[in-house]
Amino acid sequence: MNTSGYGRAAKWLGLALILSSALAVALYLISKSVTWQAFGEIVHRVDTREKVVALTFDDGPKPGATEELLRLLDAQGVKASFFLVGKSLERNPQQAKMIVEAGHQLGNHSYSHSRMVFFDYRRVAEELEKTEALIRQTGYRGEILFRPPYGKKLFNLPRYLADNRITTVTWDIAPETFDGPMPRPEEISSAILEQVRPGSIILLHPMDGYRETVQQALPVVIGNLRQRGFRFVTLSELLAEAQ
Repeated sequence: MNTSGYGRAAKWLGLALILSSALAVALYLISKSVTWQAFGEIVHRVDTREKVVALTFDDGPKPGATEELLRLLDAQGVKASFFLVGKSLERNPQQAKMIVEAGHQLGNHSYSHSRMVFFDYRRVAEELEKTEALIRQTGYRGEILFRPPYGKKLFNLPRYLADNRITTVTWDIAPETFDGPMPRPEEISSAILEQVRPGSIILLHPMDGYRETVQQALPVVIGNLRQRGFRFVTLSELLAEAQ
């Protein structure tokens, strides 16, 4: 019995498993990076000396939550950027039009809000183009930026974005991303106020489970940052600071 042959085979198999595991980890880290993607432009914050920040809201629009948030922003005199999901836009076009009429920026957050890591190029195109058409139906005429659901992307999604000169926008502050119980309003506001810097992009989810928590935290965040001399701008206005 040739035990040396089996030994060599076992070593090669072990090496292959190690390399496969390392590759899987590397691809996972690439897919979730908020600062790097394989193709095209990605922005997680803007390098500027100006005290400007962008509030960005993901998901929706949803009846009730949208109106509440718009009233809050109007009372505070703040313009923000909303990354909307296509299937929610189809169900709630009136809420999307309200966002546009209030002077906020709309962005594309895909149609199905799926993790698009392994979508082929054609499916990526369908997701983004269907949602872009729905955004245009609201009357919005501004720049449409893109934020991947869950921040996940790998090859085909960035390639489509690069081919169509669409900028990916992620974030440098995501205070709801906690392990464990849902954060309290004061935890969200404290996290933002501790991490914020000129050019920051703040990610919040006021349409779903974080609805009440975010809406309680926002006035505290806005008031404190204004006391520090910060201004709130849309993403397109923020990106212009880098030009």
